[in-house]
Amino acid sequence: MELAHSLLLNEDALAQITEAKRPVFIFEWLRFLDKVFIAANKEKQKKLVEQLTGLISSAPGPPTRKLLAKNLATLYSIGDTFTVFQTLDKCNDIIKSKDDTPAYLPTKLAAVACVGAFYEKMGRMLGSSFPETINNLLKALKSAESQGRGEILLSLQKVLSGLGGAAASCHRDIYKNARSILTDRSMAVRCAVAKCLLELQNEAMFMWTTELENVATLCFKALEGSNYGVRVAVSKLLGTVMATALMPKQARATLEEVLELMATGFLRGGSGFLKSGGEMLKGGASVSREVRVGVTQAYVVFVTTLGGQWLERNFATFLSHVLELVAHPRATQTHVEAVYSRRCVSFALRATLGGLLGEKAQIAATKELCQAISKQMRAVEAVVNDTSGENKAGAADVSASQHVMVCALKELGSLVQSLSATASPLIQEPSIGLLETVTSVLLHPSMAARLAAAWCLRCVAVALPYQLTPLLDRCAECINNLKSSPEAVSGYSFAMAALLGGVHQCPLGIPHSKGKMVVSIAEDLLRTAAQNSRLSLQRTQAGWLLLGALMTLGSSLVRYHLPKMLLLWRNVFPRSQKELEAEKARGDSFTWQVTLEGRAGALCAMRSFVAHCPELLTEDVIRRLMTPIECAMTMIVPAVIKVHGAHLKASAAMVRLRLYDILALLPPKTYEGSFNALLRELVAEFTLTDNSANTTTSLLRSLCHYDDSVLMGSWLQETDHKSIEDQLQPNSASGSGALEHDPSSIYLRVPVGESIPGPLPLGVSVIDASVALFGVVFPHVSFKHRLQMLDHFAECIRQAKGVRQQAVQLNIFTASFSHPCCLQGLAENKSTLGPEEVRKSALALVMGALDNPNPILRCAAGEALGRMAQVVGEASFIARMAQHSFDKLKSARDVVSRTGHSLALGCLHRYVGGIGSGQHLKTSVSILLALAQDGSSHEVQTWALHSLALIVDSSGPMYRGYVEPTLSLVLTLLLTVPPSHTEVHQCLGRCLGALITTVGPELQGNSATISTIRSSCLVGCAIMQDHSDSLVQAAAISCLQQLHMFAPRHVNLSSLVPCLCVHLCSSHLLLRRAAVACLRQLVQREAAEVCEYAMSLARKAGDTKDNLNITETGLEGVLFGMLDRETDRKLCSDIHDTLGHMLSSLAVEKLAHWLKLCKDVLAASTGALGFDIGKEEEDSEKKDEMDDDIMFTGLGEDDKSKPSVAPRWVTRVFAADCLCRIIHLCENADKVHFDLAAARAAKAKNPKGDLLVLHLSDLIRMAFMAATDNSNQLRMAGLQALEDIIKKFAAVPEPEFPGHVILEQYQANVGAALRPAFSPDTPSDITAKACQVCSTWIGSGVVSDLNDLRRVHNLLVSSLDKVQTGKGTSIQLYSESATTMEKLAVLKAWAEVRVEDVGEEAGILPPDSLITLVQPELPVLSRLWLAALRDYALLTLPPEFASQLPPDGGAFYTPETIDTARLHYRNSWAPILHAVALWLNSTGFGANEGNYVRTGIGCSGQTHLTLSECFLSHRSADSNAILEVELGMIVINYLQKGLNGSGEEGGEKESVSALGEGGDTGELLPGKSLVFAAMELLVFILVRHLPQLNTRVSDSPSHIPYRPQSLSEDSTHLVAATVSVLAELPGLCSPAGSMTILPTVLFLITGVLRETALKTHDNSVPPPVSAALQGIKAIITSPLARVEKTQVRWTSLVRSSLASSRPSVDEVSMLTAITLFLLSASAEVLGVTTLQKGCIDRYRNSLNSSDPWVQARCYQMLLSVFQHPSRGLSTPYIHALAPLVVEKLKAVERSRPSSPPELQAVQEGVKVLENLVAMGEEQNRESLLALLVPTLVSYLLDENAFSSAFPASKGLHEFALQDLMRIGPLYPAAFKAVIGAAPDLKTRLETAIRANQASSKAKAAARLAQPTVQAPPTIKLKTSFF
Repeated sequence: MELAHSLLLNEDALAQITEAKRPVFIFEWLRFLDKVFIAANKEKQKKLVEQLTGLISSAPGPPTRKLLAKNLATLYSIGDTFTVFQTLDKCNDIIKSKDDTPAYLPTKLAAVACVGAFYEKMGRMLGSSFPETINNLLKALKSAESQGRGEILLSLQKVLSGLGGAAASCHRDIYKNARSILTDRSMAVRCAVAKCLLELQNEAMFMWTTELENVATLCFKALEGSNYGVRVAVSKLLGTVMATALMPKQARATLEEVLELMATGFLRGGSGFLKSGGEMLKGGASVSREVRVGVTQAYVVFVTTLGGQWLERNFATFLSHVLELVAHPRATQTHVEAVYSRRCVSFALRATLGGLLGEKAQIAATKELCQAISKQMRAVEAVVNDTSGENKAGAADVSASQHVMVCALKELGSLVQSLSATASPLIQEPSIGLLETVTSVLLHPSMAARLAAAWCLRCVAVALPYQLTPLLDRCAECINNLKSSPEAVSGYSFAMAALLGGVHQCPLGIPHSKGKMVVSIAEDLLRTAAQNSRLSLQRTQAGWLLLGALMTLGSSLVRYHLPKMLLLWRNVFPRSQKELEAEKARGDSFTWQVTLEGRAGALCAMRSFVAHCPELLTEDVIRRLMTPIECAMTMIVPAVIKVHGAHLKASAAMVRLRLYDILALLPPKTYEGSFNALLRELVAEFTLTDNSANTTTSLLRSLCHYDDSVLMGSWLQETDHKSIEDQLQPNSASGSGALEHDPSSIYLRVPVGESIPGPLPLGVSVIDASVALFGVVFPHVSFKHRLQMLDHFAECIRQAKGVRQQAVQLNIFTASFSHPCCLQGLAENKSTLGPEEVRKSALALVMGALDNPNPILRCAAGEALGRMAQVVGEASFIARMAQHSFDKLKSARDVVSRTGHSLALGCLHRYVGGIGSGQHLKTSVSILLALAQDGSSHEVQTWALHSLALIVDSSGPMYRGYVEPTLSLVLTLLLTVPPSHTEVHQCLGRCLGALITTVGPELQGNSATISTIRSSCLVGCAIMQDHSDSLVQAAAISCLQQLHMFAPRHVNLSSLVPCLCVHLCSSHLLLRRAAVACLRQLVQREAAEVCEYAMSLARKAGDTKDNLNITETGLEGVLFGMLDRETDRKLCSDIHDTLGHMLSSLAVEKLAHWLKLCKDVLAASTGALGFDIGKEEEDSEKKDEMDDDIMFTGLGEDDKSKPSVAPRWVTRVFAADCLCRIIHLCENADKVHFDLAAARAAKAKNPKGDLLVLHLSDLIRMAFMAATDNSNQLRMAGLQALEDIIKKFAAVPEPEFPGHVILEQYQANVGAALRPAFSPDTPSDITAKACQVCSTWIGSGVVSDLNDLRRVHNLLVSSLDKVQTGKGTSIQLYSESATTMEKLAVLKAWAEVRVEDVGEEAGILPPDSLITLVQPELPVLSRLWLAALRDYALLTLPPEFASQLPPDGGAFYTPETIDTARLHYRNSWAPILHAVALWLNSTGFGANEGNYVRTGIGCSGQTHLTLSECFLSHRSADSNAILEVELGMIVINYLQKGLNGSGEEGGEKESVSALGEGGDTGELLPGKSLVFAAMELLVFILVRHLPQLNTRVSDSPSHIPYRPQSLSEDSTHLVAATVSVLAELPGLCSPAGSMTILPTVLFLITGVLRETALKTHDNSVPPPVSAALQGIKAIITSPLARVEKTQVRWTSLVRSSLASSRPSVDEVSMLTAITLFLLSASAEVLGVTTLQKGCIDRYRNSLNSSDPWVQARCYQMLLSVFQHPSRGLSTPYIHALAPLVVEKLKAVERSRPSSPPELQAVQEGVKVLENLVAMGEEQNRESLLALLVPTLVSYLLDENAFSSAFPASKGLHEFALQDLMRIGPLYPAAFKAVIGAAPDLKTRLETAIRANQASSKAKAAARLAQPTVQAPPTIKLKTSFF
């Protein structure tokens, strides 16, 4: 490929490669040439022209000829034009050539392409040669075949585009010729003609003047039998021509005439204009659906071309026109036609109103809609009230008006919902009367209109949740008042059901009482239904509808009404078989209709219950539900229909539909017994046994695999025209959905991607439900029954003929094979399909369908085959199926079987995977590659390539060996297949994508093969990028995206990014989706480059015609603009992600740019685009004054740089979120962003740098704009931004005014932003958020002057008054939990302000401290805070205590809303608890005389319980650690005070035993005992900070052993204080009581010691260790040890706690503890042999330690133990350990100390030995000295060694000498005896003394003066434990 990269074609290289690769080589050269032309020089032009013109005759393929033509034209336009006419003549000669052979065709097409490119590029430069060229092309057009016609027309389009008005003389000829081909049988040619005529109409005035009618008629004819591409092209032509006709250049037509013309297409299709009035009244044939859909699209193009401003001005005319369309009898001849027409009109309204108008204009449009509705309603009322019957035509008007109502109300609902809270002025303005207008339609005689009005009310309630409760009340009142009107009962119940269904979209919910209200209304309706036969049907339906809607409110509400519901359900059905038989004999057709409707309603309510309240579905409830359901299954309806007439069929079908629906939701096990009867019914249903219509299920298409969409055309579901294109799909009722088909859908959730529920007609719904249920039941049926059913299916298919056979077959397939539950269910449950005969029968069915002419059935059969292979899972079975398809493909010649069996191979691989079907891979690939080259049938190519893509996908690495041949085939086909066969190109794109994934990361490699593969992939992508079809372009983008993922270096972003930016403006949804998805991936790594390339495109955009919207705001500005227009969820989510990634990478560097972007979006408040608020109003006034002339001049040529509409509220919310993200990003990037002085200095150094603090005023302004907007969501986002700004900038000082902070100047803005959130009509969640911001502001310390703070403080005071008023005083709009949220938010805000005071209290209180703000409110606050904490403590009890909760709820929650309330309490308990603790601390815990303290808290024990409940209840919370420590300390201080108090009182009592809790029994009662409460609290604190103390955790099997970890400083003090209090607790109890708690206390203290005793770097003792040691001492020395009753138990406890002290990380602390035990307790207690042995081992280990510090401390401890006054205790230790001490000291001679700690250890050891000598009796003294003295002498150094020794070694010498000189005089006799016995000792000693004296007599004298004073130990303990 590299050889192709030269300016001239490398002909030698071309000659050397194989024939097959040459086209690729040439294409690659042309691509290279296209890029390098700019740099080319003119010398080589001649040679280049030769080479390029030579290629024209080499039969190039479509992409090559396009590129060739482009290159030739570019070459002439930048080089010399001398030879251009020769080349042009040469091309013309080729076009004129009479050679019609297929081989010569590519050359002709290349010449045609070149002519087009020349004129497009050079236009008028080619002078007067154009008439000849055009005539030439038109002549060729007449004789050309379809591919030629398409190419010639596209060429003509380019000629026209290049010449502009200059070609006027030829316009008529082109028009005449093109006109006749607009109805060509080839769809590609029709598209080409439409494009050509679209170009023509730019200059040919006659098209939109004299020929206007003919153009319209032509377009209508072209739309007949069209495909999607033709509809898009023709509607663009029609819409544009009609819009141009109104342009003021020389407008001949009026708006009414143009609209009338388009209406003829909509109503009459291509059949010509109105011949006579009579024909119209007779009805005649209905218009073809393709024409209607095409004309609908044309309406949208028409309005879009004229622009949003035009629509604003002419909206009334446009609206009345489109509504008249749907009122016309021609548009509504049958019910389904009427539904289709309504959909078209709704689409036209939604696409224009929703996209082109800004929010202000939409509000105006809403008013127009209201007027149109009330006008219609007035007309209807006139007819209904006309009792005389004079108005004969009236009845027809009423039925027509229903369709108008449906369209108008649907659009009204959509508008209000999209406006959300911005629509509130509409409701508040009485002159509009929106609610009155909509509710008036609830009384319309037609059910469809009533349902549409109900739906519209639901939209209003979702947009404006504060309307939900009043609307419900209003409907309830109307039902009660108008009980006797059937329309009112029906209409208002629809409305109530719709409103209840909308509750789930309103987070604040509705009051619980509304549920009770609905139940009572429904019960009343059901009870009175039988009283009045005129109303019984409506009342029955309404009652059950309301109950079904009630279920959507969820378990928490339905729980209360369940017993009643179960009773109602049971009573609707007969109780026994006998009653069932008896009822058949009774009744007439009317009573039966009411009965059936009632039962259908009951089943529907049940279904709603099962779907929405899964928590309530206990076994018992299911059992009780099954009684009526089983009865419904056995209820035999056909007999009744026979007797009472066929009009009951619909009601009976409805019962079956409801039954199937509910059974599909229940577990099949529950109705196993009824399988046989049920299956018989289901099979009869979908095999159409009793159904004369050939109804097919609508599920098949959706159940087939998503990837197969290219074969079935279901990709139309992914276009902007989905809602109208649906009605053109074959084999399903899709697109005919309407609310009136199933009223229950009014309260169900809307399916994703739909704007309004669209249940399908009853006939289809029943079949769908039966198919779905069959799929659920089939896997649970025995093999015998499966075989019977499959055989029955085969028989049904055999007996049916023609269309019916296909319908039956489709239904059977969907039920038994495609339904995911069916075969997939079997596969997932690891069960089998059954024995051989079942498989055979199933296989026969599938194989039969693989040869069916219906492509959807073939798809389904392929899918079924794959799933069967998956279920059976046997290699032999798979091999058989594969072989069957191989044989078939080798022999079959017909298209149908070749497509079916090639798909079968793909599906086998898809479901069995690469491994399972590996052995067939080679054969499959070779067969499919051969089929893909079959140019005679493009359908075969499409299916074969699709299957190949499936195989590549599923084989993974196993396919690696076939990559090269497959890739070369893909490239060959891309270069040869005509572009009109878009399906083939789409499948080629799929294959290429799959191949890229297969090669994967290898694509980064540099080997020759990988380079070839990579360049082939890039060439393939380039060809597809240049294709005219948007789906193929989308495939190219996704391939490049994959390539970029695997080999980012090789994807050229400089060409890819501009291409993606252009696609962002595409009219094709799939292409926009692909472009954004690709950008999303690119900006994750290379955001800066992507933005740069996008901006470079903007710079170039000046000289291209692309309607690109990239301005100085760059790519991000375009994406923000798209958010306003796009409605597709996936696309919007990707745009959000893309902007998010760009923000993260670029916002900090380009701060000003991103802030301006957010500001521009936020500043665009509803309406005008002026960003300056003052200017905005003037602008809009001026706009209104513009007269029509001025307005028309700008038509269709709006200033493209401005967004078409002001950013909508959703985009503004996103911009506010971006603002918060920018603040966080700056915080993480650099602290200078939050330091004004530093920022100014940095800005002075580097003026280009940008820092956030310099934009503070903008930040505040944006937050203010958002926080005070109409939209609630935006207000929330604004308040959040304000809070972030306050938190981040609160401490930033103002350099010019020392002592002040920068935020002070914005006090007024903050106050003004918060005030509206406290108005009475603000939703609770906003008020709650505003409280949070208030407390942040007050606590931030920004404002020091209390008077300035009052503004914000008063807001909190007013909301506190609201909290005090208690429950249910004001009118309640939202659920009780919303009130809970608001009240707790207020209390939390006050608590946070109170906590902030602590910072100030720490210093001296300034006179205007915050405390003065809180103080006046404290009496009230403390009461409310404690109430909230008590609530929370109760709410966090485990579920088993639920029955003990107070029945009326708590202070701030009601029992019905417990689940939601918990969350609100969890968010606010911590600050409240903190505030309470601080308050208690400041009031001395109720000790002072303040009256409110007593009332607020009761006794201390009560406080305690509240506090401990809160602490204990919150085991799982991840609350703030510092807060917890502070609270803990406060509580501990409180406990200490309490203990001291108790202790003092106790001091007056005489004896120990009388004092303390626990009495004689030792029982401490929880809830009564202070000690128990204190213990609970202390245990909680300890376990919270040292989880490893909890034995339950450490004993659990999943436990990972903890490593001891150092606690934070705060935590260590808290744990230390806790341990101190713990040790004092036994002193508060009676002896028996102390025995109750002592085991726990000792366990915890020793545990704390073990877990916190960590080595510190400076060997200091951590506070918890110190506290634990003190605690042990306190307990062991306590007077309780001497109480006789408890002595034995006490002794065993002390023994066991000593025994359980395991070694810890820090040996010293554990030794200290053991020593404490030994010194404090008596010898009787610890003189047990096993304990002694354990302790001795510990000391021994420490003496042997390698750490000198541990040795030194061990010697110190031993000294204490050896010196113990009780010899009974010390003797065993002396005997055991003294020899070891001597041995250790003797060993020092061999390894002298080298550091001070080692020296110290030896010194401590010597002291122990000295003390032993002193303790020894006189007679043993000599033998003891014989151990000590030689040891000391051995430490002395001779003179030579002394001078070179280490300092520590010298120190030892001096220490030993001193010691010897001190010991000598103490024991003179013994000393002499020892020295005398060893002469060498004496010599060493004397030498050392002499040397010492000589070195410094003065020093010696000084030293000898103080020989007897013992040196104090150099290790100082922080605390003395002994």
